[in-house]
Amino acid sequence: MTTAHLLVPVPIPDRVAALIGACIPPHILQAEFEADCAAREALRFRGPRLCAEDQADREQALSELARANKVLAAHHPALPVRPGGVR
Repeated sequence: MTTAHLLVPVPIPDRVAALIGACIPPHILQAEFEADCAAREALRFRGPRLCAEDQADREQALSELARANKVLAAHHPALPVRPGGVR
């Protein structure tokens, strides 16, 4: 019996990734891409003291992340993305 923390990540060959991607609807792939980008963008703006412009940019990134996660969650509950890359 193995547990999740003992599993070693194995890279997926490009052809296998393309086959997996071909089975997923295009709007879900687009939402996943947008969620990953928005999560990365939201992490750029951390800290207790952000200027007004940075706060607005962070809020924009978080709203884009929420919009993309709504699409992903409708497809499958395990797909939403969190800032920091943890699913």
